[in-house]
Amino acid sequence: MPGLFSWFTAKFSPRTSVAAQPSPRLLNPTGRPGLTYEAAQQPSTLELEKHLFCWLLDAPPAALTREQDSGAQSILHTLEQRIHRQTLDELPRRPMTLPMLTRALSDEKTDRKELAEIILSDPALTDQLLHVANSPLFRTGDKPIESVDQAVFRLGLNGIRNVISAAVMRPMMAARNSREALFAQRVWRWGLTCAKAAELVSALREKDSSLYFMTGLLPALSYITLRRELQRICRSAPQPFEPSPSLTHQALSRFQWATAQVLANEWNLEPEYHARLMEAERPTPNQTHAPLNDGIIIGTREILRHAHQKNMAEEDVLKLVHIPPDQFVRIRRIILDSIEAGSKARA
Repeated sequence: MPGLFSWFTAKFSPRTSVAAQPSPRLLNPTGRPGLTYEAAQQPSTLELEKHLFCWLLDAPPAALTREQDSGAQSILHTLEQRIHRQTLDELPRRPMTLPMLTRALSDEKTDRKELAEIILSDPALTDQLLHVANSPLFRTGDKPIESVDQAVFRLGLNGIRNVISAAVMRPMMAARNSREALFAQRVWRWGLTCAKAAELVSALREKDSSLYFMTGLLPALSYITLRRELQRICRSAPQPFEPSPSLTHQALSRFQWATAQVLANEWNLEPEYHARLMEAERPTPNQTHAPLNDGIIIGTREILRHAHQKNMAEEDVLKLVHIPPDQFVRIRRIILDSIEAGSKARA
């Protein structure tokens, strides 16, 4: 994949300082056909990003923009270099069964029994898969799913792909201690919501919805990875300290897409995953085929709205996503139902 690595080298050239780099956007809308690229880049998406980070970091807006001392740039530079060299200590390692699962799921000849056997060969994955399959986002019907074979049968091939993606990533995003519990919980909820929205949007456009679901989880996994790596760097400083909300916000917003690419590379994911991440980070003018962008915008708006946080007006969302209003209402209803069911399950 020469294109990927040439981009990687250019983006993290030693000659480029962290301070000089523009902050990559999380929400990169291109607007519906007929809108100019400049018109699509309106302040409402910047506001939505700000509201998201305030919620994730449980901090007021002023805390995210507070001026940093001179040591902050050194910390960010260290983090940048670790991403460039792919030497992040907190980078999640690829699950051992993932290559077998991806091959089996992409092979049309794979039957239900073979797929179930691969899953059952990993007891930890089996437990996670059954937990995820019975969650409000995936569960079908009133009866619980009690076995892997039953999950494969009831959810179907596309459904089980998404459950496997969530089951693989869920342990990596579980809180390690009480200090990161709230952040980890919110990032996981946000990631699942955006992934589900991207899946629904891609299905409307007759694209590989499972590809977009898993890709939609990678930004959330990059957030938990970046936060942990930043804490590790700060704690190993000559005078150890905990990173402030402002420093954490800068790290997440600057390196979210690059870290997602490193994760995809570390896990040897197929080139399509790298391409979808690149497409979302750097959409072209009047681009109309980026379900991940639309999914992140819709998912972010709905999770903030449900949490009673400031978000984005519906008319502004419809200006940015490439979805007819009636389909948007349907997607929004599905997402909201799953969020509400998940909240009741946690209560």
